[in-house]
Amino acid sequence: MNSFNSIADDVKLGSNVRLSKFINLYGCEIGDDTKIGAFVEVQKNATVGKRCKISSHTFICEGVVIEDNVFIGHGVTFINDSYPRATAADGRLQTEADWKVERTVIHRGASVGSGVTILSNINVGENAIVGAGSVVTKDVPPNSIVAGNPARILRYIEENKEDPHVRIK
Repeated sequence: MNSFNSIADDVKLGSNVRLSKFINLYGCEIGDDTKIGAFVEVQKNATVGKRCKISSHTFICEGVVIEDNVFIGHGVTFINDSYPRATAADGRLQTEADWKVERTVIHRGASVGSGVTILSNINVGENAIVGAGSVVTKDVPPNSIVAGNPARILRYIEENKEDPHVRIK
């Protein structure tokens, strides 16, 4: 890569992955034809699928699965612990042994707008759209549009059979 990126030896990069400068990848997997913007971190045991676009300043933590054809906007933050603490009950700093990673899945074709925070144990359904600035606290149904804090369903979308790139409802 280049001197402005930190790409660990254990990262699995698919073919034709495009990486901007100033990114940090370790212990993760990035699928074919995916583009990752500047100032993105993808932690160990996270997966980004094929043909995804991960925009700048996004944090993808351990336990996050992003399926194929997903758009992630600028400054999106994922959470992987419902009850984060700095110290264990005995007062010592926590280690990985003191907590369990909670999984989050962004399903195929979903779009997550800029500035979104997604809490742990969340599924964003296939082709769903999460509006910019939302805080996702519960599962997002497939083909829905959600927005707000907390994110709420605004409406549902359907494929236009004449032109699959145009959504109607």
